[in-house]
Amino acid sequence: MPSNIEQLRHHEISGRVAISKGSGDLPKIIVTTNCSTAEIYLHGAHIASFQKNGEQPLIFLSKKSHFTNGEPIRGGVPIIFPWFGPREGSVTHGFARLTEWELKKTSADANGNVKLVFALPDDVSVKANWPVAKVNFIVTVSDKLTMELAVANLSPENFTFENCLHTYFEVGNIAQISIAGLQGLPFDDFAAGAGGAHKSENDAALRITKETNRVYFDSSHTVEIRDEKFKRIIRVEKLNSKSTVVWNPWTTQKLPDDFDLLEYKNMVCVESGNVKQNKITLAPNQTSDLKAVISSKPL
Repeated sequence: MPSNIEQLRHHEISGRVAISKGSGDLPKIIVTTNCSTAEIYLHGAHIASFQKNGEQPLIFLSKKSHFTNGEPIRGGVPIIFPWFGPREGSVTHGFARLTEWELKKTSADANGNVKLVFALPDDVSVKANWPVAKVNFIVTVSDKLTMELAVANLSPENFTFENCLHTYFEVGNIAQISIAGLQGLPFDDFAAGAGGAHKSENDAALRITKETNRVYFDSSHTVEIRDEKFKRIIRVEKLNSKSTVVWNPWTTQKLPDDFDLLEYKNMVCVESGNVKQNKITLAPNQTSDLKAVISSKPL
């Protein structure tokens, strides 16, 4: 077993937090609460699964996902930081999802809920020639999945960045879901072309019937995924998030070999963050805290 896993053993909590080798021999944290389970990789501080007892998984993970250094995990909750989308001469969606994060703390409360604190290594921003920032990712696992991405600007200059919790949700059938909470919002439709077409959401409930790649702006309220096959509603509650991204590649978007062509039927991304015109600028010593709370209830 790799030595770095052994060095993490002091974070284990009997019956609640276990650390082991995951896929690709990458270090993995297994969380067990009274009502749910979760798996989180240090690679990208990536939540690979979250499932309530007796329910279908809430988080989708591609069966063909790569688990290797230097490549993102396909599915789960990639952390997008400090930029969103492609960037000339660099990796898509920033360096956070490709970096091995540090596990700083684990704790369990009297109700059996588990909290984990991850930190982006201090030297990552320096190596990437970005302003120095302290970045923590706090995950709380209970009957809900709570995720917080906290950024503090430690540089003497303003720091402008984008962030996004790129959550892949498991659905019964893409043809039997609808997404509520976006009506009236402006969005850029990137499925219409590389530059994106500016549109406005007219429908009370969005249905996915083709390749969908939309960035909704000034969207700070809760979004719901209504899943007719699984007979549940997935709620995405947000704090300090002004952008919502909705994505499904259908069969028309060309993807790497880490996504099976037919998996589009069982997933949809509803992402919480601040991207493009909603990007964040922090003055020196200012902080930002993006939060998303994922829950479900019967339909």
